[in-house]
Amino acid sequence: MDIILLERVAKLGQMGEVVKVKEGYARNFLLPQGKALRVNAANIARFEAEKATMEARNLETKKEAEVLAEKLGGEVFVVIRSASDSGALYGSVTTRDAADAATAAGFTVDKGQVVLAATIKDLGLHDAEVILHPEVSVTISMNVARSAEEAELQAAGKSVAELAAEAEAEAEFEIQELFDDMGGAAMDDFGDDDAPAPAASSDEE
Repeated sequence: MDIILLERVAKLGQMGEVVKVKEGYARNFLLPQGKALRVNAANIARFEAEKATMEARNLETKKEAEVLAEKLGGEVFVVIRSASDSGALYGSVTTRDAADAATAAGFTVDKGQVVLAATIKDLGLHDAEVILHPEVSVTISMNVARSAEEAELQAAGKSVAELAAEAEAEAEFEIQELFDDMGGAAMDDFGDDDAPAPAASSDEE
């Protein structure tokens, strides 16, 4: 199907370009969302008549997006989730979670603007792209942790594996200290009263 783009669409083209796309993509996405029009005489005339207004509106919204991008780009948002000791989440972190975290921090972000390379299924720092405008996008990070304290450690560069290894080493150290204390206490209990009497000397016979 041939369509006229009403805004820039990634991997398709710029505003005003006529491109060929699959009919399902046009019917289910581009046309309903107002990103394109079917190519026919009426729509071409409509686009030409409204082109200047569209370009002015696009420029205005682009500037607004650029202002937001300066504040949002590079931000890290903490998402608390339950997970196993190995770091695997009991569930996943989705685009909605990313949008909710950004919105809770004072930014206006919709889940439809968030793009994840893959569903987040483990603890750690994960990047997400936020498309603020067809020509403006930024990268944010999701710090997925089991607690605020763990999130702080991850932000400082500690991985889940390192945190688990440190916790295990600390536990082993505490157990060793406990055994050492118990051994010392046993030695203290073995006092002089329990010591065997010295053998009689031959001079006393």
